[in-house]
Amino acid sequence: MSAGEFVNPIGEGADPSIVKDGDRYLWCQSEGNVAVAIWASPRLTSLGRKHVVWRAPASGSCSKQVWAPELLKIDDRWYVYFAASDGDNSTHRAYVLASDTADPLGGYTLHGPLFTGDGADPSAENLWAIDMTVLEHDRARYAIWSGWQAADQDLQHLYLSPMRSPVELAGPRVRICASDDHLWERAEESPRSRGLNEAPQVLTQGGRVFCVYSCAASWLPTYKQGMLELTGPDPTQPGHWAKAPVPVFSSDDKTYGVGHGGFARSPDGNEWWHTFHAKVDRAGGWRRAIHLQPMRWRADGTPDLGCPVPPGEPLEVPSGTVRSPRMGPLSWDFAAGADALGDFDYYGHHQFFESRNDGLHLGVVPPAPVNDYRSGEKVVLRDGDYGDLRASVAFGFVSGDRGVGLLFRTTAAGVGFDAQRGYFAGIVPRRRCVVLGAMDGSRFVQFAEAPYDVDTDQLQTLLVEAVGDAINVSVDGSAGSISHHDASHPIGSVGLRVVNTHARFESLTVQPLP
Repeated sequence: MSAGEFVNPIGEGADPSIVKDGDRYLWCQSEGNVAVAIWASPRLTSLGRKHVVWRAPASGSCSKQVWAPELLKIDDRWYVYFAASDGDNSTHRAYVLASDTADPLGGYTLHGPLFTGDGADPSAENLWAIDMTVLEHDRARYAIWSGWQAADQDLQHLYLSPMRSPVELAGPRVRICASDDHLWERAEESPRSRGLNEAPQVLTQGGRVFCVYSCAASWLPTYKQGMLELTGPDPTQPGHWAKAPVPVFSSDDKTYGVGHGGFARSPDGNEWWHTFHAKVDRAGGWRRAIHLQPMRWRADGTPDLGCPVPPGEPLEVPSGTVRSPRMGPLSWDFAAGADALGDFDYYGHHQFFESRNDGLHLGVVPPAPVNDYRSGEKVVLRDGDYGDLRASVAFGFVSGDRGVGLLFRTTAAGVGFDAQRGYFAGIVPRRRCVVLGAMDGSRFVQFAEAPYDVDTDQLQTLLVEAVGDAINVSVDGSAGSISHHDASHPIGSVGLRVVNTHARFESLTVQPLP
């Protein structure tokens, strides 16, 4: 696949919030439901490097279930609106982090809970709230969120309130629409199931204001997006909002459970892009991944989100994307700290990798995983352009006995065990061998293997040399040697990968060959 293309999913996670900040993109996500992370990337098609900017306290009203953080720049400061609870969903309330400086990756101060109850008296009963965002309209600001109509009634509607400041609502809240106007908005798309509206996202163009929201059940394949338009001058008047009679973005047989989207412009500003999460399987639950695809505007001025593009299908990169090809000799010492990861993109569950003092850990199983799944966790060098090469990687096994090793001549990386095109050479302790094979984006085909009496307590050094169609693999220079010929993948990047195994990577070196 060409360097001017990419595939979905571009990352693991849910509820993607994205902001273009100069020549970079900032993605905001919940970190294990107990923290907020902002990922910074030089491009729209990958998440980049993770920065945890806030961690929840060990106990209290916002210590658990940190959901759907929304990053916004208001005036000269950054704000993260999120929902959190004490561990009981019924106590979810809206909070906001305010940046201490103009640096979105710096420190933040917690405010809240914001008052999302009825009336304008903040001493009155506060009510359940999630998915808060901000609408700026006619020099005024309004908060929009998904809330319960009463403390004992978990019917989710969209509410709006004027804002006194970015960290305080003025009230009173107004329900701007019912959540059960259409069967497709109901949790199970049946007359007996409840309406469910959530994840409002403001989209403006040509002086018109739209609010794209998610509806039905986030845990089912039928999750989708609907849309409101502000048709009158006053956002606090429900009659000034009009709901689209049909969904604006729906699941299909290949991409399902689509919702909680966001919007961003391409690097040159000429294109609009829609990001959203989708389920990784059709079973009930919240195991999801992040997708990105172009959208357009119709002649009548309304947004056209199109249909979901299937995972693995090539898409052209956003217009104005700048590549900085890496073709020379490079090396990374992962034990030197997180800075060594700045050149790489990670693909896998956000809790399954970690930079530690002793190296890069891939395949880490955290003590409290959230909606976790294995996906052949990997990091891939951004803009790597190597054809003939010599590469070596030093790593150790921590737990597990499946494959660990090196990706090379790799393109089209995404989340998934075999979601890349290119070659993989690795050590498999379970089978006591070294393997070489290739992936086509959806499956792995093994070319060859060689016996290797691996000692998993020792550091391993895996060497690969590829010249034309000739590929040679060895361990520590001689053991477990493989020689094979294949010309399927002539050029691409390099990376590190594990398969259902926790490994610690110390270093990676790559050198082009003349």
